[in-house]
Amino acid sequence: MLEDEVKEQIQAAYRQLLASRDLKPRHGQRLMIAEIARCLSGYVEGEPGPVCVVEAGTGTGKTMAYLLAVIPLAQRMQLKVVVATATVALQEQVMLKDIPEVLQGSDLDFSVALAKGRGRYLCLAQLDNRLAPSDSLQAMMDLYGDDLQDAESEHHGLYQEMLEALSQGQWQGDRDEWKSPLSDAQWMPLTVDNSQCLGSRCSHFRQCCFFRARDSLDKADVIVSNHDLVLSDLALGGGVILPEPESCFYIFDEAHHLPVKSNNHFSNFARIGATRGWLDRVQDACRRLVEADFMAGDELVSLEELKEQCDAGLDELGMLLQQVVDAEPQIDSYGNRAQLSFSMGQVPEAIQLAAGKLLNHFQQLSALLGSLTDDLKEEMDTSVELERREQAEHWFPLLGSMGKRATAALGLWTSYAFADVAGKAPTARWLSFNQDDSVADIGLSASPVLAADNLQERLWERCAGAVLTSATLSALGSFDVLALRAGLPERTRYLSIPSPFDFANAATLVVPRMNCEPSDNERHTALIVKALPTLLQDPIAALMLFSSRRQMLDVMQSLPDELHDKVLCQDDYQKAQLLKYHRQRVDEGKGSLIFGLASFAEGVDLPGKYCTHVLIAKIPFAVPNDPIETTLSDWVEQQGKNAFITLSVPDAAFRLVQASGRLLRSETDSGRITLFDERVVSKHYGKQILESLPPYRREIFTEEIS
Repeated sequence: MLEDEVKEQIQAAYRQLLASRDLKPRHGQRLMIAEIARCLSGYVEGEPGPVCVVEAGTGTGKTMAYLLAVIPLAQRMQLKVVVATATVALQEQVMLKDIPEVLQGSDLDFSVALAKGRGRYLCLAQLDNRLAPSDSLQAMMDLYGDDLQDAESEHHGLYQEMLEALSQGQWQGDRDEWKSPLSDAQWMPLTVDNSQCLGSRCSHFRQCCFFRARDSLDKADVIVSNHDLVLSDLALGGGVILPEPESCFYIFDEAHHLPVKSNNHFSNFARIGATRGWLDRVQDACRRLVEADFMAGDELVSLEELKEQCDAGLDELGMLLQQVVDAEPQIDSYGNRAQLSFSMGQVPEAIQLAAGKLLNHFQQLSALLGSLTDDLKEEMDTSVELERREQAEHWFPLLGSMGKRATAALGLWTSYAFADVAGKAPTARWLSFNQDDSVADIGLSASPVLAADNLQERLWERCAGAVLTSATLSALGSFDVLALRAGLPERTRYLSIPSPFDFANAATLVVPRMNCEPSDNERHTALIVKALPTLLQDPIAALMLFSSRRQMLDVMQSLPDELHDKVLCQDDYQKAQLLKYHRQRVDEGKGSLIFGLASFAEGVDLPGKYCTHVLIAKIPFAVPNDPIETTLSDWVEQQGKNAFITLSVPDAAFRLVQASGRLLRSETDSGRITLFDERVVSKHYGKQILESLPPYRREIFTEEIS
C-alpha cells in the first residue's frame, strides 16, 4: 500500500514541476503516476517484484510521470532506480534534459549516474601497449594480422593526446566525451570486453576508467542505462555491471524492443570455415606461449590433438550441412546471403550427433583455455619478475578473448546437440551462407523465439519491481502478444492511456481505391509512382514508409526527375544526417521527401512543418521468411492456434500504429496519412487493424488511382 507520506511527496513534486515550467496538469500523466506508484508500492523484500505495463500515447509526458512515481518510492524503500532506454537518443534526453528538469523544478533530491559498457571506456593497459608496444605484444598481434607499427604511426599522435588529457584530469576515458568523434578504427584498439579485463590484477586498476565509472553506480540513486547493458548484466548473472536486480526498480522505456533485444543477447552464431581459421590461431598462440614458457609442452601436444579432433568434427558437420543445402529445391535469399531454416528448429539426427561430438571437443578446449588464463593470473599474482608479470598481462586479453569465443561456440553446439524441452517454445535454428562460389562458409545460428524463459528467470522473478512503458505496447486493443513474447508474469498490471491529441481534427487517414493488392508487386508499385506527383503538393515535407527495399528503390527510380530530386533515401545517408538534411531543405523552402523502411517507422521526430504527410506503401506485415518468426509461427500452429491471427495481424497493427504516429508529434501538428493498401478495408483482418488505429478522420476510397 502506498504510504501517505510518499504519496504527498509525489504530489508535491508534480505540482512544483508543473509550476516551474508553466505547464498544466495532464489527466493521462496523473493517471500514469498514480498507477505506477500504486503498483510498485506492493514490493515485498524477498519476493518477486511487481510488474507494471503502461502504454502512454504520444503527448502523455511519460518520462516525467515514471520519474516522479518511482524515485520517491525507491528512496523510501532504499532501492535503486535503473532507467533503461532502447536508443542512445532517448538515453541522452533522459540524462541531459528530463532528470535535470525534475531536479531543478522540484524538491526531490537524488543522485544520478550514467551507465555504459566497457566498450565505451578506454583501457589504460591497451593505451599503454599502443604507445609503447613490447615484443611479446607484437608477437600476439601478429596472430591476428594486426601490425602495431602501422597502428602506432597512424594514431600515435591521437593516443598521446589522450594520455595527456587523462593525466591532466581533462578527460575520464569516456569515448562519448572525447572532444571530437572517434572512428572504430581509432577506438577499438583501446578497449577490452569482460573476458579480456584483468580487473584488480591489472597494474592500472586504481586508475581504471571503467571501474571508476562503475563505482559511481554504487553511490547513485538513479542509474540511466539502456536495454542492451541491462541484458548484458543479466546474462552475466546480474550485479556484475549494474547493481543486483533484487535491489532495483527497473524502468524500461520503449519497452516494445525488450523481447527482440533479449533474444539477440541469448542467441548463438558461428561459421564453420571461420571457426577452423580461429582454431589455427589458437594453436599458433599456444605455440608462442610454450616459447614464452607460459605453457607446458605436453599441454601443447594435447591442444594440437584436440584441434585435429575439432577440425575433423567441423569437416563432418560442414559436409552434412552442405548435403542439406544441396537437397533443398528452393532457398531463401537476402542479397548475397542465403539461408535455410530447420522446421520447428528440429535438426536431422546426423547433425545432432555431429554437434554433440563438437560439444565434447569444445568443452575440453574451453577447459584448457580456462586453465591457461588461470595460470596467467597466478603469474601476475606470484611472479617476482616484473617483466614476467607484464608479459602475463599482455597475453591475458588474447587468451581471455579466445576463451570467450570457445564458450560462445559451446552454446551453439549445445543448442544443436540437444532437442528442445517438450511443451516449451522451440529454439529457432538455421544455416546461412554466401552465394558467392568463392566463399563456401556455412554459418549456423540458434535463437530463442520467445524471450519469456530468459526474462522470467533472470529479471521478473528477481527484480524488486519493473515498469514497462512506450507509446505503443498493445495490439488490437490487447497486451497478449507482449505478454507472450516477454514472458510477463501473471501478477503484471496493465494500463493503456490514450494520447491527448485531437486525432479527428488534426489528421486525415486516406485509403485511395487502387483496385490492386500489394501482392501484385509490379502494378502496385506503378500505381504508387503515378499517385505521388499528385498527392505531394509543394511545399513537400513528407515521409514515405516501405516494407520492401526492392519496392522503395523501384519507386524512387521511376519517379519524374522533379520529384526524384526531392527524395532523401535511407540507403544513402546515416539516419541522423538524413533527418538534418530534410529539416534544412524544408527550412529553405525546397521541399523534401524521405524514403525509409521499418527503422523510420519509429524514433523519427519531425514536428510541425517538417512532416505534414506520412505515406505508407502497405500494411507492414513482418518479413515472412524470418527464421525466428517462422519457427514461432509453426509452434503456435502446433498449439492449435492460427499464427496469422495470433501473431501476424497484431504485429502488423502494432507497426501500422507506429508508422502513422510519425505524423502528429505535438498537439499543434496536423496533416495527412495515406495508406496504399485496400486490404485494410476489404479483408476482415484489415478492418480489425483499421479499428486499432487512433480515431483519425477517414477518407476511404474518396480518391482513385488507376
